[in-house]
Amino acid sequence: MSLNTSPAAAAARDKKAAANDIFEKCRTFTRPADLQHAGLYMYFETFGDREGCEPGEVRLGGSKVLMFGSNDYLDLITDPRVKEAAGQAIRKYGSGCSGSRLLNGTLDLHVKVEAELAAFVRKESAIIFGTGFQANYAALSALTEKGDVMLCDHNLHASLVEGALRSSARVMRFRHNDLDHFERCLNNCGPDDKVLVVSEGVFSMEGDLADLRGLVTLAKPAGARIYVDEAHGLGVLGPTGAGAAEQLGTLDEVDLVMGTFSKALASVGGFVAGPRAVIDYLKHTARPFVFSASLPAASVAAAGAALEIIKQEPERRVGLLKIAAQLRQELRNQGFSVLDGETAIVPVVIRDEIDLCRLSKALLAEGIYINPVLKPAAAQNLLRISCTAAHTEAHIARLVSTLMKVVEELGIER
Repeated sequence: MSLNTSPAAAAARDKKAAANDIFEKCRTFTRPADLQHAGLYMYFETFGDREGCEPGEVRLGGSKVLMFGSNDYLDLITDPRVKEAAGQAIRKYGSGCSGSRLLNGTLDLHVKVEAELAAFVRKESAIIFGTGFQANYAALSALTEKGDVMLCDHNLHASLVEGALRSSARVMRFRHNDLDHFERCLNNCGPDDKVLVVSEGVFSMEGDLADLRGLVTLAKPAGARIYVDEAHGLGVLGPTGAGAAEQLGTLDEVDLVMGTFSKALASVGGFVAGPRAVIDYLKHTARPFVFSASLPAASVAAAGAALEIIKQEPERRVGLLKIAAQLRQELRNQGFSVLDGETAIVPVVIRDEIDLCRLSKALLAEGIYINPVLKPAAAQNLLRISCTAAHTEAHIARLVSTLMKVVEELGIER
């Protein structure tokens, strides 16, 4: 190789090297920087402790803000009983397990809480995963194989989509809550196909319920099994808080129920509950479970304590749904476009992406945090308001009046 490479040759070489660099796409990914430059970046805000905060508030920088973006639906993350359960578990078991559940990482606490979760959603058995995302990804990819069929609602959470993509099963996506299209997809399955129907109970972005009654009516005679993600329904919906399937009277017909700890259960983790044979199969074949360290005792104990509170204090979910319904109605009364629903999620449609970012930043400047959801994370750009049991009528009044003020000042269409 010549050491006297010409400048032109060196430039050509460097250009080729850049084009072949796997990191090149990272350098040309400018959307976050563009939003930051425009003062509209809304992600990775850094929150602090909650010392001195009132219920419904969090600390952001040196200020306290009213939180309408949290999925802590029952206001249990800072509940003294949940915190004490986590602390006791650390003192008893230590900070981690240092092993997979399959080998040395199963504690008696895991077994106890799994049994309690299974009973709560009226299933034979349950398995705990490190996160809700992991639970969905692991279950779908392990349960289905080449020759099987998954019928998936179009609006599924990314964890379910990734699980379906990881599987070698044939995947058909039916239009969101469209039973006619679902039936056509079902009829397109062969007589010998093994079919798994996958839906959320409460769809996480729009906050609407799945038509589980319709899915059960069509799927069961065809021999299909049904998997329902209850991440946003567990603890919030149903006579006992078991989720959307319980509220809709289909819990016993649903075969597999997934739940997460990071919402109403005030911790981190996830679980899948169902027939004992299915759960035993997942324990030995779901690769993200088999090859991951087990969930720390503190997280499991916190979820177990939250579950007991859910069973003992139904007034939390009753008050939460009442507040959410009030907010939904008051926003509509003021001319805002609010998606239909009966859950804790109240999504306001903001058509323009830049308007949504401007609105979110302006609300934060007024001391109110709400999550902006940009397409394609949802079908529409949404100001996704999450209500919790900590919110009061005074909080609702403040939110509505502030929102009206800010859209007027910014000239944003309601």
